[in-house]
Amino acid sequence: MQVSASLEDYLKAISHTVEAKGAARAKDIVLALGVHNSSVTQALRSLAEKKLINYAPYDVITLTESGKTIAVEVVHRHTTLAAFLENVFGLPAVEADEGACRIEHVISPRVFDRFVKFVEFFENCPMKGVQWDDDKGFFCGSDAIENCGREACTSSADSSSELAQLKGTES
Repeated sequence: MQVSASLEDYLKAISHTVEAKGAARAKDIVLALGVHNSSVTQALRSLAEKKLINYAPYDVITLTESGKTIAVEVVHRHTTLAAFLENVFGLPAVEADEGACRIEHVISPRVFDRFVKFVEFFENCPMKGVQWDDDKGFFCGSDAIENCGREACTSSADSSSELAQLKGTES
């Protein structure tokens, strides 16, 4: 089911609120999203019409199974993208979170799958010490045991003998 970015944000806010408080009410969504009561009411009615939430005025809001599925997908995209922007690109957490909020709604499943695979690779890469440098892009820090052969990585060792020493071999 196709849901607008705005409604995805509502589902995510409902999911987070239910997780944190055990239940969600319209006023919780107003506070979470910083929107007006009338906007929340309109969005909740729309989500209920799409059978993504169970909603009645002045009652608790719950996600249907379809709503939970979409909310979990949106939260997963957001978490992965925020981690990518913070850990790989070295952005401050707040900026990474804001960027993830924008990207999570427009990224295609295929592109997102590639992000997931790249983040997994980056987190499990045997070349620890890979960092982001605003001038050079990625570079391998001096604590890297091996390097990828790029000039930025090999420049951390002054000579091949120093690199061999880092690797534990002799040149």
